[in-house]
Amino acid sequence: MGETSQRVRVAVVGASGYTGGELLRLLAGHPLMEVTAVTSEKSAGSSIASVFPHLTSAFRLSFEALIPDAIAERADAVFLALPHTRSVEPAKACLAAGKRVVDLSADYRLKDPKAYEAWYQTVHPYPDLLQEAVYGLPEVHRAAIRTARLVASPGCYPTAAILQLAPLVANHVIQTDSIVVDAKSGVSGAGRSPALPYHFPEAHESMEAYKIGRHRHIPEIEQELSALASQPERGAHPVALPGAERLTVAFTPHLVPMNRGILSTAYCRLRNPADATEIQALYAGYYKNEPFIHLKDGEASANPGHVRGSNYCDLAVFVDTRAGWVITTAALDNLVKGAAGQAIQAMNLMLGFPEDMGLRGPAVFP
Repeated sequence: MGETSQRVRVAVVGASGYTGGELLRLLAGHPLMEVTAVTSEKSAGSSIASVFPHLTSAFRLSFEALIPDAIAERADAVFLALPHTRSVEPAKACLAAGKRVVDLSADYRLKDPKAYEAWYQTVHPYPDLLQEAVYGLPEVHRAAIRTARLVASPGCYPTAAILQLAPLVANHVIQTDSIVVDAKSGVSGAGRSPALPYHFPEAHESMEAYKIGRHRHIPEIEQELSALASQPERGAHPVALPGAERLTVAFTPHLVPMNRGILSTAYCRLRNPADATEIQALYAGYYKNEPFIHLKDGEASANPGHVRGSNYCDLAVFVDTRAGWVITTAALDNLVKGAAGQAIQAMNLMLGFPEDMGLRGPAVFP
């Protein structure tokens, strides 16, 4: 679709969760996307205002049960904010109806059907669509997103990890068998359905690592970083590629007592000695003109409190010259740049709108 200024009708499927609510909040201020349908199986028949009182002034719609054909009649583009394994069929149906789709679940993120089966314990019925779907990280796949019918919006942890590591991997300056990612997320990352670990007395004044070495976001991180590692270096002095072997990452997520936000810290061993000035210049060149990447200066580190409610990702880069390691920190809002905002960013590209349309609002503080 070429660049246009006409309003586009959009549907939000699975809109009663935290991510769906954030999609609605952001779309309420979008000048060229109009929400014309919202679905929720458990809230069907209820108004948006009754489920999300903070959106009372923005919408007069009510939730309805998901009937893909009915949604397709009233929308030109569709956001799917359904649980993992639940987006497979609605995505297929909406595509068959000629709609552009951004899927916020993991159902179309992994290119390898065997990897999907291994990590999600179910066979993917549409491996052809796995190959067609574009991984929706605009900073890496912008050109492909522009022409895509189906975009698989990244997970929140992978968004942070890939953005903080991409310049190092793409420029082949680190030992790719040394990557360690230690990430912390707010409780909203677990979704809106009640569960004991996210009950206030359980999560408050507490911190816990979970799914160590087996979190479902691991294959996303490895898939995208492996692809970057296989490409020629962006800079003027290419080096020999390290080989075609698949890159692996040691990843540990933590639940921390805040509503929203991610702080991801990644550690990698340098191939050759370098100082912080050199590595920071590498990041400045790689992310030049990126609208939603902020690089921190000097000794300042990334802090999720500084990006809360926004579509920005803050990055900071440090080098431990004594040990020969580069350490990066990334901060983002898991519900915005880690989910709803990034999905809208991708849809803007798909519809020919300015990429940052409806997303330039600053963070909320305090």
